[in-house]
Amino acid sequence: MTGPAAVPGADVPARTGFGSFVARARSAGALVVQPRMGMADPLRMRDGLIATRDADAVTVGTITLDSYTRTGDLAAARRALTRGAGLNGYPIAGHPVDVTRAVLRGVAHPGFPVQVRHGSAQPEHIVRALLAAGLDATEGGPVSYCLPYSRTPLREAVESWRRSCELLASIREFGAEPHLETFGGCLMGQLCPPSLLIAVSVLEALFFRQHGLRSISLSYAQQPDPRQDEEALTVLGRLAGELLPDVDRHLVLYAYMGVFPRTPGGARLLLEDAARLAVRTGAARLIVKTTAEAHRIPTVAENVRALETAAAAAAAERTGPPPPAVAVSAADTGIEAEARALIGAVLELDDDLGRALVRAFAAGYLDVPYCLHPDNAGRARSSLGPDGRLHWSDVGSMPIAGLSGGPRPPILGSADLIGALSHVQWTYDGRAAHAPDPDRTPAAPRELGLTTP
Repeated sequence: MTGPAAVPGADVPARTGFGSFVARARSAGALVVQPRMGMADPLRMRDGLIATRDADAVTVGTITLDSYTRTGDLAAARRALTRGAGLNGYPIAGHPVDVTRAVLRGVAHPGFPVQVRHGSAQPEHIVRALLAAGLDATEGGPVSYCLPYSRTPLREAVESWRRSCELLASIREFGAEPHLETFGGCLMGQLCPPSLLIAVSVLEALFFRQHGLRSISLSYAQQPDPRQDEEALTVLGRLAGELLPDVDRHLVLYAYMGVFPRTPGGARLLLEDAARLAVRTGAARLIVKTTAEAHRIPTVAENVRALETAAAAAAAERTGPPPPAVAVSAADTGIEAEARALIGAVLELDDDLGRALVRAFAAGYLDVPYCLHPDNAGRARSSLGPDGRLHWSDVGSMPIAGLSGGPRPPILGSADLIGALSHVQWTYDGRAAHAPDPDRTPAAPRELGLTTP
């Protein structure tokens, strides 16, 4: 295992103020772009952060954790480090804290904050490790990191996330402002209609606030149809403003999380559309994907290229005229009515958000389509319409029947499901086959003065 002397410095980095950095960037008119990046080796992780910082874009850093750390098998993570075995992320609780502090020293600062991303249903050990290293930003949620990613009972995940939120919030007494991002807007990554994504993202944000957080971001994952996404992000921003008026908040958009285009051109077009969508809808931050997503874990260079591609597309969208094919304002197709009904039904169950969430899933008031977790009712189904929009085929016991209007499309068979899952890949690879590949010059958002030397 690499020791503390392998990287320079050993002091705890200064708390970096993740939320305040994003707010400054938004005020200056820049979209913050962020990679998914995590390497087990401290030197490689440090190099990845430096490359992200130095990209021709307004960026924040990411330390994505390995699967052993995510599931709490810290002994296995340490054995892998000792043996030199490959890990699929950075084992923040496996390396000595001085090693992680040294990775961050001189890199993480108020002009380049770093967020820890993990995927854990029970993340207390991760929160302790990131706080010990001098970090104060992470993400997830009691629902979104339990149902799709684990078999942990929802009740146990909720209790663990309560303790984790309170632990993270405890550093506020020392003058820091920790930041927590919901993952609720990314449930299953695809084929989940927007109203449920919005509802879970807002409910997780309310849970975070109830347990002491005052700097929160609300997530939403790009779906197949940009007009539906515009409507959804508009609704998410409106509900966040109404229900979280006393917190520092922003919206974060994830580039499409399903089956990604296999061609570099198709992948680039999809990422550029995500960046333009973020600008049009007021999202302050974009989690990018690369041209290698369909094939392998991307390199640092590929991540940097994705960051710069997204920044250039965002800058062009901000300064150019709106494209005629995109509606100026989002139409109302019932997403807001459904999201409000879902949120309202949960809030009526209990004043304690954790208990309310457990009861809501037990009653089927929240039901994630195609999710096999034992605490999910599993009655809800969705489908992809011929227009590319996501629709409910069956709402189960969720209190949204009839709110979006129109007949329900049929429930997908296995062949149709495969087609729906591949729709975005086929669409963008097809577009790339008929599109020129212009020589793009990346924008230079660092001129906005948001970073420090």
